[in-house]
Amino acid sequence: MKYELMTQYDSRKSFGHKAIVDDDGETKTLTSYLTDVARVKDGKLTLLPAWNSSATTYRHVVEFAKQTGTYGQLVEAKKGVHIGRGNYPWLR
Repeated sequence: MKYELMTQYDSRKSFGHKAIVDDDGETKTLTSYLTDVARVKDGKLTLLPAWNSSATTYRHVVEFAKQTGTYGQLVEAKKGVHIGRGNYPWLR
């Protein structure tokens, strides 16, 4: 089942249909701007390569992690990582 990620923790009223969660009952996958950026399976957060490609995508990931109870894992994973332009040197 796919549904829009609604804001519960973010100060914005909505993400404007740019963040979608695909929940197959076993795995939840977050898609931001048509790109898969994070997954949660068995309580474990997996960040996909584009998870920090923009500040807005990062906001989507933070909201997703908070709603799935994996925010602590995100905090640990992002230590020392630049948020905003990810690993895309052509965006720097």
